[in-house]
Amino acid sequence: MEADFNEDCESRLFLVLHWCVEMNSTSCSRLILLIFAILSSLHHFSSSASAFELDVGDIKGWAVPPRNDTEFYNNWASENRFRVGDSIRFRYRKDSVMEVTEEDYKKCSTTRPSFFSNTGNNVFQLERSGSFYFISGSSGHCELGQRMIVKVLAQDDDSGRSHAASSGSTAALAPALLSAHFLLSRVASYP
Repeated sequence: MEADFNEDCESRLFLVLHWCVEMNSTSCSRLILLIFAILSSLHHFSSSASAFELDVGDIKGWAVPPRNDTEFYNNWASENRFRVGDSIRFRYRKDSVMEVTEEDYKKCSTTRPSFFSNTGNNVFQLERSGSFYFISGSSGHCELGQRMIVKVLAQDDDSGRSHAASSGSTAALAPALLSAHFLLSRVASYP
């Protein structure tokens, strides 16, 4: 269906460009600029919708979870569907974040992290499929539940993708698609 839509758009654009060259008018130049502006918007929205950045813990950020809620971060991660290329942002104060092995995650061991930062604002790129294990590097925080497993889907297993950011990107894309459809339907009515 997407291929049909793209072919239809291309053929209409070709007709408009051909007509504008024949007419050689100022209004044609404006129309061409409008078409390119809409296409640029579509390209921007479609490329930005392919990868997401999510804030770990949403507004709570990366901190020791409330008492008796040791699964807070794993629940947050399981509510989201991650793909290769997505990223997660850790925001925290007087703390740190580490990526560790599954074994170190289970033991809350901070001795051999593959990633460590204590800057308070880190973006971690999810560059492969599989599981990522994160813990706090601050003493005792992991044992209190400040740890998380993020499962990244394989590239061919991402159908039905959903997470909070996706609805915002889709909502932003809708007006651009409607504008393009309206413009192309008007363009098709030109001689």
